[in-house]
Amino acid sequence: MAPVLPIEKCRIFYDGTVVEPRLLHPEGIAVDTEGNVWCGGELGQIYRISADGSRLKEVASTGGFTLGVAFDATGKLYTCDLKHKCVFRYDPAGDELVEFARFDAARTTGPPNWLVVDTDRNALYVSESSGPESPGPGVWRFDLDTGEGHLWYDGPLAFANGMALSANGDALYVAETFGRRIVRIPIALDGSPGEPEVVAELNDALPDGLALDREGTLYIACYEPSQILRLQAGGEVEMFVADPEAHTLCHPTNCAFRGNELFIANLGRWHVTVVGTSAHGLNLPVGGAPTASATN
Repeated sequence: MAPVLPIEKCRIFYDGTVVEPRLLHPEGIAVDTEGNVWCGGELGQIYRISADGSRLKEVASTGGFTLGVAFDATGKLYTCDLKHKCVFRYDPAGDELVEFARFDAARTTGPPNWLVVDTDRNALYVSESSGPESPGPGVWRFDLDTGEGHLWYDGPLAFANGMALSANGDALYVAETFGRRIVRIPIALDGSPGEPEVVAELNDALPDGLALDREGTLYIACYEPSQILRLQAGGEVEMFVADPEAHTLCHPTNCAFRGNELFIANLGRWHVTVVGTSAHGLNLPVGGAPTASATN
């Protein structure tokens, strides 16, 4: 087991507490191919932070509440919106924000929360956060060209939240926040989901966001307590870094790699945190182009 990283090894990458525009409680986080860091805000903002952390720009807004964010292989950004209960797509090239997809209202109990791009299948997986009172489905899948989709995994999940696609695309990892566990859902050759397997029980921790490195280690951002756990490929869960004062890490929700740097959104404050790791993150989207810093 690796030693726990001191919280002093983390630093604030961008502090948006008193500047304009304010960085209003970021939840989702993603990195583009130029190394810029993107996140959302509590009023539907879509923010871009320059690769060196010197500038923040609000590029668009839904007027809702932005949760998960993810890029496809063409550079378009997909966002989950809590208020509007839909997925938006933002095209930086044309500065265009449009509604992309919605859950079938007849089969929906919770909002879209997190999304994962599957380049090989031209698909977007979106978690539906049912609960926390009772588990429910599930994970939806949408076509990246048309936005048409369906409830892909309809089994009960205790507040499906962050997700990560394995390097070879054969499984989807899902954080069950109020189940306090991580499950692995196999993806068959025909694209259908297999029987989920519990790969980590987290006791009192509430997992939120997930990110994989190239070695298959899963990094787990926990909303409470404020910490990052690691699930090794062999199944061992270990502490990576924790902040007992909830300051540098404050209710971290999601995390994303840029090379060997892990960027972390803090829903409890107004900043994005970064910490160095001994491994390189898995390039996203799986099968897409690497980020500018991925080979450094």
